[in-house]
Amino acid sequence: MHLVLASASPARLSVLRAAGLDPAVRVSDVDEDALLAAMPSASAAEKVTALAGAKATTVARTLDEALVIGCDSMLHIDGELVGKPSSADVARSRWKAMAGRTGELVTGHAVLEVVEGGIERVAEGHAVTTVRFGTPTDAEIDAYLATGEPLAVAGAFTLDGLGGWFVDGIDGDPSNVIGISLPLVRRLLGSLGISPVDLWTTARS
Repeated sequence: MHLVLASASPARLSVLRAAGLDPAVRVSDVDEDALLAAMPSASAAEKVTALAGAKATTVARTLDEALVIGCDSMLHIDGELVGKPSSADVARSRWKAMAGRTGELVTGHAVLEVVEGGIERVAEGHAVTTVRFGTPTDAEIDAYLATGEPLAVAGAFTLDGLGGWFVDGIDGDPSNVIGISLPLVRRLLGSLGISPVDLWTTARS
């Protein structure tokens, strides 16, 4: 089965490749701000799952036969759901606020099976991992911001990149913090009657 990742995230692609898959990448044009604005009272889990589903659906509608995986991650901290920072100043403020504290990295997942140009089956869910942030110095924050990495990721941090120096620990699934929860994807695939081990060979060219 043709496997497609509906995400531009190199981290998600890296996780799937390390796990034996080699999906094609198709990036959707979903207006995330508009979708979130339309559901102000929804929970963090509902919001990220809706975004993941919208991204996967947009891509799925362009395909004839495929298995499409969509994801969206945001950091839930102080009752606020935050995605990628809009500027270095915003990222700096976020790090000042979350240093030495904990937050929840929430990722919505959607798996869609496309058959003969139509979406045949859908499985959706979310995963939550608690992140314990370290307390970087002002100089370390400035150096991290200068790399540009925190501007490209939800919550302005990574676990598997330079940001890993400033994460003291996590409680939960590490792959979820990177951007795609392998345990959850396995369960979602299972609900569609598909095992990831079947994709280890069929997903490779």
